[in-house]
Amino acid sequence: MPNLGDPAERYTFSRAGHIGPEQLRALHNMQDQFARNLTHTLGAWLRTSFIANLVATEQKLFSGFLATIPDAAYVASLRLEPLGVHGALQIDLNLVSPIVDLLLGGSGRAGEVRDLTEIEEAILFSVSEMIAREFNVAWQASGIHFATEKREREGQLQRLMGSVEKTLCMTYEVVMPEARGNLVFCIPAVALSSILRKMISQRDRPRRRSAESRLRVEERIVQSRFSVALQFPPIRLGADEIMAMQVGQIVRLPLPRNITAELRVGAVTAFRAHPVRAGEHRAAQVGNGQVSPANIITPHMASTVQAPPPTGEENLPWNN
Repeated sequence: MPNLGDPAERYTFSRAGHIGPEQLRALHNMQDQFARNLTHTLGAWLRTSFIANLVATEQKLFSGFLATIPDAAYVASLRLEPLGVHGALQIDLNLVSPIVDLLLGGSGRAGEVRDLTEIEEAILFSVSEMIAREFNVAWQASGIHFATEKREREGQLQRLMGSVEKTLCMTYEVVMPEARGNLVFCIPAVALSSILRKMISQRDRPRRRSAESRLRVEERIVQSRFSVALQFPPIRLGADEIMAMQVGQIVRLPLPRNITAELRVGAVTAFRAHPVRAGEHRAAQVGNGQVSPANIITPHMASTVQAPPPTGEENLPWNN
């Protein structure tokens, strides 16, 4: 909640619906995921090469979007739920003829660009529904559901939104073996801006786990098993000493007599410990307290420690 003592800031109504750089960055992952999903799904469905790539993300008035629609284009209205607003999906007719040809059993040859027959329009509506489905998968985190309604003719597009409404237009280039064209999504910027702000705030907000979820995690950890090892700190021996080793030989290690073994949990040294025997099993007697990082002997430190002279105690079994 803003502090009442803070100075007032001027609000510019003309910037309502403006999508800033941070919000555009939040869009980037969803846009890339949609391009990958569409490439895989339609390529498998059509059984041919189908490559979709994002080529532009632009903010423009809806009248500007209408002015860029070519004469030969298929435009379907999109309903954005639960926002209750409309957007548009434009498909260049350059892509229609090879797609229809493939779905009717042909080889995907490109034909002349012309208006669609009723059968071709029904087929392309099914394609637009599949495109919207993949768009929903990529935009799932936004909470928006895009539903394809119907094809909109040139005179019907004005009903979708006002001509001065700010929109976000995302253009994807589609490349097929014998055709190339664009898919364009046009979405109201005001509605999209509020959704993106919510996504960014949720992403930056630290997640809080409930007491129940924390207890559940603790119960699972208690039931887990970890690798444990009792060992000396890492040391270095000369190659000549290693090559001269024989069965039964006592190898003097460059460690002081007061250095105890380390009880390691995973790769972390948890305690100092002594090797002992517990019945028929070997065991570790944990020392006082955890190991201080300053007391852990590194390989470099161990290589500088001189080995103590033999005292005769080396022959005692380690587990007695």
